[in-house]
Amino acid sequence: MTANKPGKLPYRTGVGAVLFNDDGLVLVARRIDTPGDAWQLPQGGVHRDEKPRKAILRELAEEIGTGNAEILAKSSRWLRYDLPEHLVGRVWGGKYRGQKQRWFALRFNGTDADIDLDASGHPEFEAWRWVSFEQLPALAVPFKRRIYERIVAEFRHLAKNDRAAKG
Repeated sequence: MTANKPGKLPYRTGVGAVLFNDDGLVLVARRIDTPGDAWQLPQGGVHRDEKPRKAILRELAEEIGTGNAEILAKSSRWLRYDLPEHLVGRVWGGKYRGQKQRWFALRFNGTDADIDLDASGHPEFEAWRWVSFEQLPALAVPFKRRIYERIVAEFRHLAKNDRAAKG
């Protein structure tokens, strides 16, 4: 299996986080290694023998410096995306054609001050911000847009203003 035949490569198993704050906004971050103004949700790989629920909280701690969040829901199925051909041989050592991911909607229980993109010592992101949930597909790189559209459709019912609900 080589990058010359990406269709023969497996998908990397991963998780992704839709992290809602009390205002119903979602955290997005801009990758250090991606040119342009592409933003993404926190995501990462699942370690061998690791459950996706544990992996998502670990990934949040590694990528944004805190796992202070409560899981609200998970996607009804694994979602897949393929890397563009020019990235297949460069990303993940050329071992994968893309990712299959279980997505989680989470409520952020911390404060903005808890977010530290350099907490792991190996930052993946250079900036972060809170955005409207409906904006996600437009902010993503083209090869991840379809996944983000599915995430928005599946978790739309959770994109409400929690502060108003708490009274």
